[in-house]
Amino acid sequence: MSVDTVIAGGTLVTASGTREGALAIDGGEIVGVGDEAALPDADERVDATDRLVMPGVVDPHVHIGDHVSIDSYETATRAAALGGVTTVVDFAWQAYTGAESPWDEPAPLLDGVEEKRANAAEALVDFGLHGGILREDDDLFAELEDVVEAGVTSFKMYTAYDYGLSNGFMEHVFERLAEHGAVGLVHSEDDSVCEARTERLRAAGRDEPEAYPESRPDYAEAMAAEDAVRLAREAGAKYYGIHTTARASAEVMERFREDGSRVRAETCVHYATLDDSVYAELGNLPKIAPPIRAPDDVEAMFEYLRQGVLSVVSTDHVAAARADKEDRPWWEGPFGANGVQRSLPVFHDEAVNERSFSYPFLVRVMCANPAETFGMPEKGTLDPGTDADVVVFDPDATHTVTAEENASKADYSIYEGREVTGRVRKTFVRGELVADDGNIVAEPGHGEFLEREIPEWGT
Repeated sequence: MSVDTVIAGGTLVTASGTREGALAIDGGEIVGVGDEAALPDADERVDATDRLVMPGVVDPHVHIGDHVSIDSYETATRAAALGGVTTVVDFAWQAYTGAESPWDEPAPLLDGVEEKRANAAEALVDFGLHGGILREDDDLFAELEDVVEAGVTSFKMYTAYDYGLSNGFMEHVFERLAEHGAVGLVHSEDDSVCEARTERLRAAGRDEPEAYPESRPDYAEAMAAEDAVRLAREAGAKYYGIHTTARASAEVMERFREDGSRVRAETCVHYATLDDSVYAELGNLPKIAPPIRAPDDVEAMFEYLRQGVLSVVSTDHVAAARADKEDRPWWEGPFGANGVQRSLPVFHDEAVNERSFSYPFLVRVMCANPAETFGMPEKGTLDPGTDADVVVFDPDATHTVTAEENASKADYSIYEGREVTGRVRKTFVRGELVADDGNIVAEPGHGEFLEREIPEWGT
């Protein structure tokens, strides 16, 4: 008996530890873990000497091919594969009408799900979807069960922008999500505070990029987070706080978290590796909502990751063009920054090399925890019987980040010029090599849509 592939000679890294050993892969699954001599012969042997063999990164927070991102599924998932990201979770939107809406008329959430599912023909890595709730319409509740049955088991709500939801409607959503066991995600910023501060800064002529973080302060994030998580708790729903940026909002999650069975939260790579000095350096390019915060908030992200209050590190990847961001006041132009191609090496360099966190910690927050949190038991692990999503990572290779290497349509990087140690050498998705030493070697369409399970949250 032989198998398709054996990856041997490296150090296997899981959420619980490291060991020297080999992986056997056959039919897209991991079929054996152990000493190479004890594994079957293989059609191909991959030498991972002096390298780490890790589960593929699971990024549960990306925006692809819609009203907020210029990336196609091919360009975004090429970037993901090059960065060792083997699974992403994007958003399917409920169309709304408004001053800034790209839609001509409202449409059901199921329409958004079907539209995004069709992108499997372009995808190089696997992808799931969160439902995006953008309007207060009771028709949502009639289709919610069908959306969950379609494998979309988490739903995003906003408290800001012209599609922000009122607390009253959000409470109703949480009540219905609790009935289905689904997860509620909330972009939490108090809209009235942000709008008022923006107008005051504009009136004062404060158009320099360094003023942008003042328009969306940390307490506006914490205020909205406290309202949202309290509503979720009262409804008995699972709550996931997305893109936590600040000590103030992380403290809210800590107060409500209890045993982790109902409240969880993430931060993003940029909030853990950059501080607000980036606005003086790069202008409007890192205009992200909520903003990149003060140095103490960077420290807080690692404090709360260490404690487990924050359990996931994502990217909130959004592709935009440099020309749409530069040469204008900060209140004009799009929000967001691309990051999915850089997340693993940049976070590895900061967390492991600079702060001495362990490799199992890296796998927990970037692979295992997001997979478990969002109902993907076949992902984020090296266990036999699960998908052979595997990254061969060189922990000692040093390189300088440059947007010239972007696979995304975004033509800049907020990490431009940053020297990092750690580089993705090979990325396998369900056993197929999709990225090899900086080159895409698979065809679009290898990626598949994931119908996710209802997650069971414990501690």
